[in-house]
Amino acid sequence: MNEDKTENVTASSNEDSHEDSRGGSLERRRHRGIYLLPNLFTTGCLFAGFYAIVAAMGGRFESAAVAIFIAMILDGLDGRVARMTNTQSAFGAEYDSLADMVSFGLAPALVVYLWALSDLGKLGWLGAFIYTAGTALRLARFNTQVGRADKRYFQGLASPAAAAVVAGMVWVGQDYQAEGLAASIFATVVTVCVGLLMVSNVRYRSFKDLDLKGKVPFVAILAVVFVFVLVSLDPPQVLLAGFAVYAFSGPVGTLLSLRRRRAERRAQSDHGESPD
Repeated sequence: MNEDKTENVTASSNEDSHEDSRGGSLERRRHRGIYLLPNLFTTGCLFAGFYAIVAAMGGRFESAAVAIFIAMILDGLDGRVARMTNTQSAFGAEYDSLADMVSFGLAPALVVYLWALSDLGKLGWLGAFIYTAGTALRLARFNTQVGRADKRYFQGLASPAAAAVVAGMVWVGQDYQAEGLAASIFATVVTVCVGLLMVSNVRYRSFKDLDLKGKVPFVAILAVVFVFVLVSLDPPQVLLAGFAVYAFSGPVGTLLSLRRRRAERRAQSDHGESPD
C-alpha cells in the first residue's frame, strides 16, 4: 500500500515535472519569438540602405539618394509603431541599431565616395571612413545613454539627419551635374564635417517631446500642408536646405548658449565686486 502510494507520488511528480518542463519550454519558445510589425519597418529601412549601395555602384546616384531618404522614413516609423503597439523589445532595439549603421553609415559613405570622393584617391576614402566611423561611434554612444540622457536633445548630430545632408548633397549635385576637383573637395569637406558633428558634444533638438496625439491649432495643419507643397516643388534642394539648417543649428545654438553663460557670469562677477 505504501509502495503503491510512493509509486503514484513518484509518477505524478514525474508527470508534473514533465509538464513543467514542457510549459517552461513553451514559455521559452514564446519569449524567443520576435514582434513582426515593427521589425518589418526596420527590415525595410535596411533594404533601402542596401539598395542605395547597389544603385550607387550602378551609377544611379539619384535613386541611391532617394533610397536613403526612404530609409529615414521607415526608421522613424518602426520606433513609433513599436511604442504604439507596445511591442518594444531588446531584439528590436539591436536590430534597429544595426540597420541604422548600414542605412545611415555605410550607405551614405559609399554613395558619396562613388559619386565624388573617389576622384581624390586616398583622401577621398579617408573622408568616407571618417563619416562611417562617426556613425558607428554615434550609435554606440546613443545606445549606452538610453534612459539617462535628456530625451528632448540629442548629443551630437543624429545619424539619419547626417545621412540626409550627405544624400541631399549628392542628389542636388547630380541634378546640377557637379563634377571636377572643386565638387570633390566640397563633398569631402561636408562629409567629414557631418561625421565629426555626429561624435561632437553639440546638442540638437530631438523633437521627441512633441505631442502628436493631442489636439493642435488649425494653423498647424496648414503648416504641414505648406511643408508638403514646398518639398514637392523641388525635393532635393528643399530637403538639403532643411537638413543643412538643422545640422548648423546645433553649433549655432551651442555658441549662443556659451555666450549667454559668459554674459551671466560676467554680470554676476561685476555685481559681486560692486560696493554695497
